[in-house]
Amino acid sequence: MGDKPLRVLVCGDVEGRINALFNRVNAIQKKSGQFDLLLCVGDFFGTSSEAEAEWEAYTSGAKKAPIHTYILGAASQETVKCYPSPDGSEMAENIICLGRRGIFTGASGLQIAYVSGREAQQEPAPSHCFTPKDMGALVTPLLSNSKFRGVDILLTSQWPRGVWQYGNSPEVDTKCCGVSSIAELADKLKPRYHFAGLEGVHYERLPYRNHVVLQENAQHVSRFIALATVNNPVKKKYLYAFNIVPMKTMDPTELVKQPQDVTENPYRKPMKDGKKEKPPSFVPEPEEEPAKQFFFDMGQKTQQRQNHGRKRNSDGDWSSQHKQPRKPPQPTGPCWFCLASPEVEKHLVISIGTHCYMALAKGGLTPDHVLLLPIGHYQSVVDLASEVVEEMEKYKTAVKKFCKSKGCRCVLFERNYRSQHLQLQVVLVPMEKCSTEDIKEAFMTQAEEQQMELMEIPPHTDLKQIAPPGTPYFYVELDSGEKLFYRIKKNFPLQFGREVLASEAVLNIPMRADWRECKCTKEEEEDLTKQVRSDFQPFDFALED
Repeated sequence: MGDKPLRVLVCGDVEGRINALFNRVNAIQKKSGQFDLLLCVGDFFGTSSEAEAEWEAYTSGAKKAPIHTYILGAASQETVKCYPSPDGSEMAENIICLGRRGIFTGASGLQIAYVSGREAQQEPAPSHCFTPKDMGALVTPLLSNSKFRGVDILLTSQWPRGVWQYGNSPEVDTKCCGVSSIAELADKLKPRYHFAGLEGVHYERLPYRNHVVLQENAQHVSRFIALATVNNPVKKKYLYAFNIVPMKTMDPTELVKQPQDVTENPYRKPMKDGKKEKPPSFVPEPEEEPAKQFFFDMGQKTQQRQNHGRKRNSDGDWSSQHKQPRKPPQPTGPCWFCLASPEVEKHLVISIGTHCYMALAKGGLTPDHVLLLPIGHYQSVVDLASEVVEEMEKYKTAVKKFCKSKGCRCVLFERNYRSQHLQLQVVLVPMEKCSTEDIKEAFMTQAEEQQMELMEIPPHTDLKQIAPPGTPYFYVELDSGEKLFYRIKKNFPLQFGREVLASEAVLNIPMRADWRECKCTKEEEEDLTKQVRSDFQPFDFALED
């Protein structure tokens, strides 16, 4: 098939609801066209008499799967009887059991590694369990090939232990979820996509890298996706569709591209001295000193403020006369928004406080669209330390005064989804354009159109009360103090906040909804930043001694 993408469907535990699964697949294919294959993780068979009767219709030929379907072996003792052989076989027309473990390579070159069942807790292992010997038999031949770069897809019944480390949190009890042998397998096989089931939840982890930045050549990223049970009553996602070009036919440069939300590898091993496990950090860290903030040419007054309360030592460096503040959290890899990071675009910075800073938004909706960000590496508002929250509130108050001085309404929003570092977006809407009620209605209407329910929460509600750390959410704060909140349950449009504000009902600049369509040259960005910095100066508490 050359480099033509394959269209793949993956589903979670079927548990005997075979008709429901294939009815859904038929509906998708009717709407979106034919897919090449369907992969099923977790428990495929059910134990009820209804489930047995459904399966009988396929084995007898009365019904036929509408797509090439590949299932894993037994994941429970109760369903072992449903499998004629532990080594895999054709179970019915178009339905193939892959078996206990192995590598399946399609005609296109797509390489799928798989391990069925659960980790064995005893010897001899029950037939629905895998052993270290199974893992060795799967991994050794692959790793012995010097050209091995990874597999396209890994299918396992169980989750890998600790996959959530450095990433977004799943809705499971992480104390007892997953096994380390699957984590080790994923670490060695470097799958581009890893799917698992059994936990009854949908969890799409942020992509993670497979190389050490600045120490190893760039490699492709991995994505872990867990799927819920077919036809579950709470409508959690159980079917995942994607296109994939087999690794062996891909352009190497395209293969190793790193998405902006990539994280460190969650399976990194403890330090060699065995003392403790430490998240790797490849941003150089000062020993016990906060991140340096002296690389911005923002005028003499700002420089004086940053050096205030410090004395110059014999080497000409600035050192504090007081106890050093607690060092802010550091990123586990490159971050475009950590102030100490080499990736940060320093020419966009408008103001720097002790714990937070303000920067011009890249590709802003309007010339004065700004971001409020923590200096340390925090993912969302609900993760912030108390002293950071306090200063963030001071910046919000200052920004609201700034907006009022320009005859504008202040709209703040945050998307804690597919993002590593908190960015509180601040957009100014001229008062003559629309009322606060119009803005609120625009958010509500567009959310409803996309089957999302924006919830109005009391003005003084602490987000931590409704969104524990790790919860993906979207949040809006209007100039009236009204707050709108949506707990993200599945795929969320990344540009939603911009799309609403750019719509005809608000700013009426729909062509600027996507920031990538609004890029300026560096010189233009420098001029805009200088202008906003000058306009904001009367309200900038960070300049006060």
